[in-house]
Amino acid sequence: MRDILGSYLETLFRAIREAECTGAGGERMTLGAASVRVCNLCHDSHDSGGKVMFIGNGGSMGIAAHMAVDFSKNGGIRAMAFGDGAVLTCLGNDFGYAEVFSSQIEWHGSAGDVLIAISSSGESPNILKGVRAARSKGSRIVTFSGFHEDNPLRQTGDINVYVRSEQYGFVEIAHQSILHAMLDVDRGWKPNSHVQQPRLLKRAGHG
Repeated sequence: MRDILGSYLETLFRAIREAECTGAGGERMTLGAASVRVCNLCHDSHDSGGKVMFIGNGGSMGIAAHMAVDFSKNGGIRAMAFGDGAVLTCLGNDFGYAEVFSSQIEWHGSAGDVLIAISSSGESPNILKGVRAARSKGSRIVTFSGFHEDNPLRQTGDINVYVRSEQYGFVEIAHQSILHAMLDVDRGWKPNSHVQQPRLLKRAGHG
């Protein structure tokens, strides 16, 4: 059992370390460079009065809700997740499940917002429609996907983070870990710092 668990964890760590990041034109970037770009987008949106919006289904919605709280509480960045049960069931019943995120983004989204769209498969119709709705509002898009490398979600973002695995557990944990790492490093985490609550760093040129 120990050997199997060790292999599982090593496969998970490899999936996280080897996450592939691309820009809107497909240009490749390191995970570190992508992290800086994502955090800068989020800070710029907040500083200009905007917000970060998170969407996802199932486990990905769990990640979305978790990170919306952390971005707000720990990161000092306005953030929200469109996961309220009453709203989702209302929209799903009235308009169909494919519209549950796009409708909310049409209500609440604005130019200058950032949408972080999370989907293990990268193929969920409601996520793809949500991205299109956010783009029509003038929002910037960050995507997190997995499974097939040519999944459609991966082609839609200004920044795209792709985890090369077809296992839900690996993809979901990788997405959660990378998002958490992005926020924590932005807030000042450093190796061996022993800082449990890093201060929110002010970026160069932002006072």
